[in-house]
Amino acid sequence: MITKDQWRKFIDNPIVEWTIFVVGLLLLFVVAPLVGAVPGPGGVIVAGIGLAMVLKTSMWAKRRYARFKKWEPTVLGKQVKPGNWTDFALRRRSARRRKEVEKARQASLPEEGQPN
Repeated sequence: MITKDQWRKFIDNPIVEWTIFVVGLLLLFVVAPLVGAVPGPGGVIVAGIGLAMVLKTSMWAKRRYARFKKWEPTVLGKQVKPGNWTDFALRRRSARRRKEVEKARQASLPEEGQPN
């Protein structure tokens, strides 16, 4: 059986990293559009797998993804944060935890106009 350390060493091999990166790009830009032409959610699933493979191996992609998550465009006069959509879609526990911490922090702050 392979241990975690052996697996990490295998994944950190440059040839394996580049292979995962190239397969992820192929899934994202070649296979996903082909599968997406067929009715059903297959294209989205394949694109998600490809994106995960690219994000796993590319620091450039990770930085771009982090920038996307922080981006706050204004749509119809309201601030929209696409990063919240990705956290919701991925059902990320860390996002839920951050939201709960933010709610608790807001609840502990005194309201404006109220004497301390």
